[in-house]
Amino acid sequence: MRRSRLMLNVRLGIKNLRLHKLRSFLTMLGVVFGVSSVIAMLAVGEGASKEALEQIRKLGSNNIIVRSVKPVKEQIREVRTRMSIYGLLYEDMERIAGSFSAVRRIVPAKLVRQEGRLGARTLELRVVGTTPEWFDLVRRPLVAGRVMTSTDNGQRRGVVVLTEHGARRLLATEGTIGQPVRIGGGIFEVIGIVQSESGFGGDIQTPDQDVDAYIPLEVARERFGDIFTQRTAGARIRERVELHQLIAEVATLEEVEATAAGIESLLMRFHGKQDYRVSVPLALLRQAEATKRTFNIVLGSIAAISLLVGGIGIMNIMLASVTERTREIGIRRAVGAKKKQIVGQFLIETVVLSTTGGLIGIGIGLLVPWLITSFAGMPTVVKPGSLVLSLGISMTVGILFGIYPAFRAADLDPIEALRHE
Repeated sequence: MRRSRLMLNVRLGIKNLRLHKLRSFLTMLGVVFGVSSVIAMLAVGEGASKEALEQIRKLGSNNIIVRSVKPVKEQIREVRTRMSIYGLLYEDMERIAGSFSAVRRIVPAKLVRQEGRLGARTLELRVVGTTPEWFDLVRRPLVAGRVMTSTDNGQRRGVVVLTEHGARRLLATEGTIGQPVRIGGGIFEVIGIVQSESGFGGDIQTPDQDVDAYIPLEVARERFGDIFTQRTAGARIRERVELHQLIAEVATLEEVEATAAGIESLLMRFHGKQDYRVSVPLALLRQAEATKRTFNIVLGSIAAISLLVGGIGIMNIMLASVTERTREIGIRRAVGAKKKQIVGQFLIETVVLSTTGGLIGIGIGLLVPWLITSFAGMPTVVKPGSLVLSLGISMTVGILFGIYPAFRAADLDPIEALRHE
C-alpha cells in the first residue's frame, strides 16, 4: 500500500514538473553544473596527482638520493679561478656504507656529457658511470640484451647499456645488441637497452634520463677522470667532481628518514660547504599525498558552491510553486490529505529535480575529463567514488532545500487555501 502511494506521488510529482518543462530544466541547471564540476575538477586533480605520485614511487620508497650541487659561492669564484671543486667524494660512499647499519647497499654514479657517434649519426648522451646495482635500485624494464655485471666493472670492459629513446635516435635501423658505438674518444659495445624514463625535475627528479648511456664506473673513472671541461662564450671553465650522485637503499621504511638525517649530518662534518643535497622520496611521497588531499578538498569546496547555488534555485522555484498551487493544496487537504502527504509530494518533486539534474551532471562530468585528455593531453582519473558522492550530494541538496517549501505548503490553512485566487 505504501509503495503504491509512493509511486503515485512520484508520478504526480513528475507530471507537475512536466507542466513547466522550461522552468524545471532551468532549475536543474544549477545542480547539473555543480555535479559535473565536482566530477571534472576531482578527475583533473586526481590525474595530476597520480602522475606525480607515480614519478616519486619510481624513485624507490626505501631509497635515499644524495646529489652533488655546485654552491653559489663556487659559481662566483670560478670566474676568477676557472676551476670549481665540489660535490661528493668516493670517501663519502665508504663513510655512509660503514657508518649506517640500516643501509643495505649504496650505488655511486659519475655523470659526464659526451657525444655518441655511429657512422654519420651523432647524439649528445649523459654518460652514467655506475655499478651493476644501479639497475636493482632504479628499476626499468629491459627492452633487449642484458644489463651490466660485476665482471664488466671488475674487468673494465668497454660495454654500454642505452636507454630506448637514445638507442632509437643513435642506432636507428642498425643492429642493436653488439653494435659498437663511439662515446667520447672510446669505442663501447652495446650490450643492452632499457626503457626510457624522464622525471619532473627539481626535488622529484628521477635519477635517470631518456638519453642515458650506462657504463662501468671503473671505465668512466679511467677514460673520463674527475675533471670536466665546460666551454662557454670566450671562457673555459673546469670542474672537479668525483661523484655526482649516490643512491642508498635502506632496509626498512621506518629507518629511511632517520638514516637520511644521519647521512646529512655525516656529510656536514666532512664538507666545508653545502655542495650536496639529500632527497628522501618517502618524505616527498607523503608530502605529495597530503597536498593531493588538500587539493581535492579545495576543488570539492569550489564545486560544492555550484551545488549550493543550485539548491537555492530549487528552493526558490518550489516556494513559487507552493504559491501557484495554494488552491490545489487546499482541495487536497479538504478531501482528507494529511500534512505528511503534502510534505511528501513536494519533497518528491524536489528530489526528482535534483536527482535528474545529478544524473545529467554525471554524464557531462564524465565527458569533460575525456575531452581534456583527448585534446589537451592532460591525464584525468574519474573515480567511482566521485560519481556516487556527487549524486548523493545532489539528492541531499534536493531534500534539504525542499524541506522548507514542503512544510510551508503543508502548514497552509485549508479554508484560506480554498479562498485563494
